[in-house]
Amino acid sequence: MSGRDRLSALPESLLTHILSYLPTKHSVKTSVLSTRWKNLWLNVPALDLNCEDFPYREEEEEEEAVLGFLDRLLEFEPGSRLLKFKVKCGNVEDIGGLRDRISTVIHRGPQHLDFESFTEYIDHDDAFLYPFIDYIPLNLYTSRTLVSLKLTFSGLEDPGFVWMPCLKSMILVKVHFHYAADLEKLVSGCPVLEELTLVRNMDPILVGTDEKIMRVRSGSLKRFRVPLWHGKRCRSSVKCTLEIDAPMLEHMTLGEDHYDSVMVKNLTSLFMVDLGIKFAVKFGEFVDPGDLSKRNEIRYFLSGISSVKHMNISEKTVQALELYSNVGLIPKFNYLSRLEAVFPYKLLQFLPAFLECCPNLKHLILEVYYSREMEDAFELTNVPGCFLSTLECVQLKRIHEWEEEEMKVATYFLENAAVLKKLTLSLTNYPRYVSDEEIFEEVNKVAKRSPACQILPDWELCE
Repeated sequence: MSGRDRLSALPESLLTHILSYLPTKHSVKTSVLSTRWKNLWLNVPALDLNCEDFPYREEEEEEEAVLGFLDRLLEFEPGSRLLKFKVKCGNVEDIGGLRDRISTVIHRGPQHLDFESFTEYIDHDDAFLYPFIDYIPLNLYTSRTLVSLKLTFSGLEDPGFVWMPCLKSMILVKVHFHYAADLEKLVSGCPVLEELTLVRNMDPILVGTDEKIMRVRSGSLKRFRVPLWHGKRCRSSVKCTLEIDAPMLEHMTLGEDHYDSVMVKNLTSLFMVDLGIKFAVKFGEFVDPGDLSKRNEIRYFLSGISSVKHMNISEKTVQALELYSNVGLIPKFNYLSRLEAVFPYKLLQFLPAFLECCPNLKHLILEVYYSREMEDAFELTNVPGCFLSTLECVQLKRIHEWEEEEMKVATYFLENAAVLKKLTLSLTNYPRYVSDEEIFEEVNKVAKRSPACQILPDWELCE
């Protein structure tokens, strides 16, 4: 029959599974479809709730609305499990009793928990501001079912005993720790943890005033990220050292200078590292080569990651390494086979010296920021060892224009990389006076001197 409701004819288990992929506010709306759908959303094994989605009310009424909604959900089938529990409080102020509801959910054995707490400051007697902190229930630390955990702007009390035997992924965004040692205790109590993302809380009101050491020690961790994070505070008055001790770690991303210093230990399995740090926390400030302790920190850090096979380095990391190279020795990366780097035009003279530290490099992806206000012409004359033995593929990324400087870099590789097999030019669709065809014709003239090298256009134009 053409008017038959085939969707409603599906088994309830399948319907609730489909609804579990929707935000809760949308699954609730299905209750008006028919009697069959009236309470169906209450059986969905996933909650994705944004407290700001509730109609605007006075503060007390809003709190009652949120808690009432959660109570109805939790009381409908007391023995059921919420496999996925995601709640975002946004700018909804202190919801008394929310912690108890989260504790109830944890007790029922969820697999995925994602909680974003209230993030603003509250006026207190019109004299000063104090932060409101939603502390996570203590039964979180002994959950035997959690597979993934994400906490944002929440508080973690001294966990005491921690044992989460199934937790594989943890994301902590600006979480407040009573003591820096609590992070080490938390990670150590997750024996199968494989992925950890950490964004430091930079607010001195929340982190105290003493210098801190935050340790990540894990025998199972494979991926660790400190992502790029733009917030109100670019620097904290509280010094903090990050120590990473993870013998099984394969991928590490340090995308921001959240920490005054970084120490690495036992990274014997490291495969890929993505560096966006400049080894100085203050915005716009780079490492001081005259600072002996900072020189030692960089030296130990570079030695600690020297067994890496793939490396990505940002423009500001290149600048920091160039400053360090003037007073310290960059170690050899003997196992590095693939390097992706962003070089400012003014530091191109540093490129051969850095590549000399990569004796077995096979693939190089290079992006250069040029400036038409260059006062002095740069020269690339030194030839690193990898040019003569291992460097097979070079990609020059995001070429906006094609002038003498760009040609000079391409020629440097074509004339000096003895075993080069492929040079790829990635051109943006930025308006230029020289056509793509003219560029490749010009480059191929140089490439004739290296007949084994293939010149390839990257027709997937960069945005």
